[in-house]
Amino acid sequence: MALAERYAGLLATDGVVRGLIGPREAPRLWERHLLNSAVVADAIAEGVDVADVGTGAGLPGMVLAIRRPDLSVTLIEPLLRRTTFLQEVVDELGLPNVTVHRGRADSAVHLGGFDVVTSRAVAGLTTLLEWCMPLVRPQGHVLAMKGSSVDDEIVEARPALERAGWGRPEVLVVGEDVLDTPTTLCRVPWADPGSVTWPPRGSVGGAKRRQDTSRRRKRGRQGR
Repeated sequence: MALAERYAGLLATDGVVRGLIGPREAPRLWERHLLNSAVVADAIAEGVDVADVGTGAGLPGMVLAIRRPDLSVTLIEPLLRRTTFLQEVVDELGLPNVTVHRGRADSAVHLGGFDVVTSRAVAGLTTLLEWCMPLVRPQGHVLAMKGSSVDDEIVEARPALERAGWGRPEVLVVGEDVLDTPTTLCRVPWADPGSVTWPPRGSVGGAKRRQDTSRRRKRGRQGR
């Protein structure tokens, strides 16, 4: 709890000054941001690797790392001013289970894959899965924080689910015993984990890696 309070203090001060949190959000950080992120941990198994895509100010990834030191959490964010803040928070709080990665989701494929990939208010479900599923290990899943439109998003995503080999989405509700408005999650695994290659076929990172490998081989043949 002490670490969570220090993180809340950093969000309410430096986070506001540096444009990571809106001034109007500071008075309701706990209710609107921290607690609804913290309960996501209830849906995550013990000791797994977690990536938080588009983490922004560290929500929910930083909160998960604070509440669950058994998790290994990678915060993925493309904007320098945000990753700078995140690294400062990690150093200030002394969180050995957190890694900050600056870049888009596809730039993190080379990190080796994750058991759980989380996100909060990043994109619609179809787009989100296109970004996140290439990071998911065969037995892993995406765990996206969603709102009341989750059912509509699932319907819209059905063609992409079948085409890409993603499994059936499952809607979970967590925090009912502690929050006035519980947190809604959408869990999406691979449809057939046994058929998943690494990196997954069609992923931007995977395609780039295969292209780079092909170029290296070609240069090697030319140099013989």
